Amino acid sequence: MIGIFSFLGFTILVAIISYLATRTTNEQTSDGYFLGGRSLTAGVIAGSLLLTNLSTEQIVGLNGSAYTDGLSVMAWETLAAIAIVVTAIFLLPRYLKGGLTTIPQFLAKRFDVTTKTITSGLFLTGYVVVLLPVILYSGSVAISGMFDVPTLLGVSDSTALVICIWGIGLIGSVYAVFGGLKAVAVSDSINAVGLLIGGLLIPIFGLMAIGDGSVFGGLDILIDANPERFDSTGNPGQEVPFATIFTGMMLVQLFYWGTNQQIIQRALGAKTLAEGQKGLLLASFLKILGPLILVLPGMIAYHYFDGGLDSSDLAYPELVRAVLPKPLVGFFAAVLFGAILSSFNSVLNSSVTLFGIDIYKQHINPDAPETTVVKYGKIFGICLALAAMFIAPLIANAGSLFNYLQEINGIYSIPIFTIIVVGYLTKRVPAIAAKVGILSGSALYIISQFWLKNKFVDAALADANAKGITDPMQLKLIEAEAYPHFLHIMAILFVTNIVIMLIIGAIKPRKEPFVLEYTDQVSITPYKYVNQMGIIICCIVIGIYVFFAK
Repeated sequence: MIGIFSFLGFTILVAIISYLATRTTNEQTSDGYFLGGRSLTAGVIAGSLLLTNLSTEQIVGLNGSAYTDGLSVMAWETLAAIAIVVTAIFLLPRYLKGGLTTIPQFLAKRFDVTTKTITSGLFLTGYVVVLLPVILYSGSVAISGMFDVPTLLGVSDSTALVICIWGIGLIGSVYAVFGGLKAVAVSDSINAVGLLIGGLLIPIFGLMAIGDGSVFGGLDILIDANPERFDSTGNPGQEVPFATIFTGMMLVQLFYWGTNQQIIQRALGAKTLAEGQKGLLLASFLKILGPLILVLPGMIAYHYFDGGLDSSDLAYPELVRAVLPKPLVGFFAAVLFGAILSSFNSVLNSSVTLFGIDIYKQHINPDAPETTVVKYGKIFGICLALAAMFIAPLIANAGSLFNYLQEINGIYSIPIFTIIVVGYLTKRVPAIAAKVGILSGSALYIISQFWLKNKFVDAALADANAKGITDPMQLKLIEAEAYPHFLHIMAILFVTNIVIMLIIGAIKPRKEPFVLEYTDQVSITPYKYVNQMGIIICCIVIGIYVFFAK
């Protein structure tokens, strides 16, 4: 009961603070509803970015990857810091100068409305079909298991799951649909503090469990027992081979932190460019500490359970159950609940923004006043939330989707990132090139990953079988070497799509060179030390890799 009361207390506190912080914001205008009135400060932006990024499928999934592969999977966290620095220095100034509410808005100005609509549709498809149901399902599994909801309510596991899904979905919808971006961002920033505290408690108690009450003693034992697992450079057959850091990994990071509407919308709501840059830099520094929450617990679990768990996805929840004192379970569940809500309502809010600005206002009712755009955006958000809540229970095993989702998102992430890069770096590449780039990028990636890859892998495994090879580790390595890693494929197709677009631009260039129009929505004076802080953060990341490289 103590756990339930602490869970409810922290959750209600976040809701009250969010209400008090947003009650004076004008939610009837596009800027007020979609961008929090362009009033977000550095701390709020950083907190919201972190909580938008983190949710149960990442906390559980990445720790599961660390359980299997060790420290090398930290690339998903540490390299994000460099991508955020690039966004702060190069991309955000251009976004705020152009007064953008959504990233596809730039594509309408640079190319044409059709390109913008296609991109918005891809974003919405990725968010609605994949992200929202998975977030709801994985989060509900965690909450249901932590509080043992089936026993608590006297219902079956499936019924308890549905109850949790609808509970999370309804609460998240209230924040995202009726509160707008500012309510989402404020609640995120509060939950970020809780996540940092609660997230750090898990490795602390885990190391104490290993080291007989000593954190540093536990760390020494962990390193001495399996020193090879503290290698920052991944090997072939692992999730993040070292070479991928220099190819598709950085492209994925730049897309996610620099052009993904779900993420960058927080920085677009900054009150000034300087505040936005400070928020991004703060977030990038905190991402360097991310492995303490998202990687180290998985490595502790490997030692604690002697690598004997049935599934790597059990590493984090089993470690929490084993080492966290019972009185803290409620607080940690509230923190986890905040992370679940954050990802859900952030994706939902971004979907509402994309629909309201890029589809309803553009194609359905161009003359609609802003209050009408916001109204129908909210209606669309309610429909999406309901659809996600109905779809979520149908997902059989969301935890296993973590790595698969990273791969499948390449269908739309790299094509979109390609046309944005070409759009900013060139002036005469025409709209037809952008359309070809999106379609060719998506089609080639699908052919590569879901047809060619299967053929090569099947042939390699058949050859291994003919040679009598049965060792699972050896078969895993053979499978990995049969076809290029999906991150390498992303890099190859990124370059291929750029070449295709440049060739089209050379054959049929725009009649007039593109000129980025500046608006006066917010002050675009940059943060005084943005370059210096960016260099320091990048040096820290490189230093970490060098220190742990073996």
